[in-house]
Amino acid sequence: MLDPHKLIVLRAVIAAGSVHGAAKGLHLTPATVSQHLQVLARQTGLVLFEKSGRNIAATSAALHLAEESSRALSDLQRLERTVADLRAGRAERITFSCFASVAQAWMPHVVSVLRHTSPTTVVEISINELHPGGGRHQPDIEIRNEAIDADPSTLEGYQRHVLAEEELRLVLPKDHPLCAHDTVDMVQLRNEAWIDHDIHDGPTGRIITRACTTAGFTPNYIARLDDHHAALSLTAAGLGITVLPTIALTGLPANLTTRPLTGPTLSRRIVAFTRTHPVRARLIHTALTALRHTATAQTPTTPRNPSTEDR
Repeated sequence: MLDPHKLIVLRAVIAAGSVHGAAKGLHLTPATVSQHLQVLARQTGLVLFEKSGRNIAATSAALHLAEESSRALSDLQRLERTVADLRAGRAERITFSCFASVAQAWMPHVVSVLRHTSPTTVVEISINELHPGGGRHQPDIEIRNEAIDADPSTLEGYQRHVLAEEELRLVLPKDHPLCAHDTVDMVQLRNEAWIDHDIHDGPTGRIITRACTTAGFTPNYIARLDDHHAALSLTAAGLGITVLPTIALTGLPANLTTRPLTGPTLSRRIVAFTRTHPVRARLIHTALTALRHTATAQTPTTPRNPSTEDR
């Protein structure tokens, strides 16, 4: 069996471009790093590095080995963290993967319920917009969003549960001329400066892009971000308008307001995928129940009309 530590050394040398650079990052001597590489070469029967002037260059075999070892080393690190949790008495854990607005708006209630029902449980929450490959552990509950008219998404090894359907709303400064309208038609945004909160073109971003295309224009983005809080800050500074899901409108800056959109109406579905796990089945059921409760409580069933204070 290959020594994981030697694979880590191999990857470090490739990343640093030299034995000395890797030695410095790993807090080892260059001689020790070279010895690890020699042993790994003997174990694998591969030529890992070749002379390149005064330096060395990784062979294609070394590059392929380093790439293929990435998943195994990641799984091993997760196993080591599990051992550490067990040693520290944190045997029970539940892991979530969700997008940022759910983490902000819904997860406080879910964590509170879990703390009440299982005080020793450790709750881990990863933002899947930032870590699409997964967090520290495989999620027990994965929360995603999708277009209302899209085919239902699936996740192998998980059960699907629809949590909510919500509209997307126009967000703009209270002194913007479009605030004179109770509802804004998408075509009215043709000449507006847009601020995007979904630079990676996730499901919500694609919903917005398709609505603009249906209305006959391409958004004039003056800034593109991967955080809705930052998008709201730029909108509050009067730099443009943005379109956000209802769940992301918590804590709206005082000088901003929202309007429903039409032509077409924009909406999305929020879905939870629960992992089939015999040991954590009770925790997962408790968490899903809490998610459903807070989703129902916080998702409006009808569009909110702008108040006179917004005018």
